[in-house]
Amino acid sequence: MRQLLTLLTTDLVQRLRDKSVIIFAVIVPLALMGAMNLVMGDTMDMDLETATVAVSAPEDDQLAAQLIGAIQALPEGGLEVEVTETSAADVQALAESGDAKLGLVIPDGFSAALMAGEPVEVEAVEGDGSGIESTVVLSVVQGFLDRAGASAVAAAAGAELGLPPAELGGLAQQVATGESAISMTTGEASNEQLDPKGALIAGQAGLFLMFTVSFGVLGLLAEREFGTLARLRSMPMNPHLITLSKVLSSFVLGVVATSILLTAGGLLFGVSFGSPLAIAALIVCAVIATTSLTFIVIKLAKTSEQATVIQTILAMVLGISGGAFFPMSGTGLFGTLLDLNPVGAMIRGLGITSGGGGLADIGAPVLILLGFAAVALVIARFVPDRGAMA
Repeated sequence: MRQLLTLLTTDLVQRLRDKSVIIFAVIVPLALMGAMNLVMGDTMDMDLETATVAVSAPEDDQLAAQLIGAIQALPEGGLEVEVTETSAADVQALAESGDAKLGLVIPDGFSAALMAGEPVEVEAVEGDGSGIESTVVLSVVQGFLDRAGASAVAAAAGAELGLPPAELGGLAQQVATGESAISMTTGEASNEQLDPKGALIAGQAGLFLMFTVSFGVLGLLAEREFGTLARLRSMPMNPHLITLSKVLSSFVLGVVATSILLTAGGLLFGVSFGSPLAIAALIVCAVIATTSLTFIVIKLAKTSEQATVIQTILAMVLGISGGAFFPMSGTGLFGTLLDLNPVGAMIRGLGITSGGGGLADIGAPVLILLGFAAVALVIARFVPDRGAMA
């Protein structure tokens, strides 16, 4: 054990003296996060503004009043709405001046046309500065029109089937007021997702973790190329301790660098990832998963250049498919492979902790990360050794 500790300490000191580790494991990813935030900062700020809507509706029109009420009920879904009822001419003026992000003109005879199953057009005027808020309001309007049209169709079908006139109104009302196919609920810890800035930080941390753990492999190959590996093997100790010390140095560097990136990134961009204990467990498991790949690289690479190429391919494939730059999704076999990606599992785990989840809630990501490590170690066991220890 003392021999292993000595080898590990010596290797860590050498890594710290080599400024490229600090630069590439910490400074470069932080700089990349900052650059991406500057380029895409506005698109990553997804806070909804208040939707100002100017509406012109015919007087004493029951369905028009219900439509306005449906728009005003949107704050229950998280979007604040301010509705101003005015004339059709003023709707156009308010939208063009930017005082209203959206203008709606409900035509005369709105209720009669809908109940008769006739097509109805609600004129929409998008104002200056309209965005996703206006899109949400328009989707509510379209949903209301579809539901009202469906109630008219149901009433007509009931009449053809011979239902008594007294029951037709109730049937139409039941269709018009039925539960929506889409509902909005408060997310729980098990299905929370990171916001765009949080996903950027977690993704870059996962991507550069793949590169950070490669320094142990590169150190082992450098020992062989410089002739010091033969001298280490000649010492009175188990030769496997040499490889183990390099792997442990990769593990330590990965834990420290990932912790710094998540902490610094969270402070710089105002992102909270939740429980420190759960985050620490995710970091350790993610580093175990990525470090397990170094056993395969050690056996495959004969030179440091080959190791760099192999590690870069693994890092880019797993990083990009795991969501280091943008979310990835799929179905079937492709979707299953994406779910087993260690970078993606770490990001999903951080999404759970950011939503308030603790150790008990991150079981699935942890199992994926540890399972990935186990599979990688089994593969490394049967890969022919043609690398540094051959």
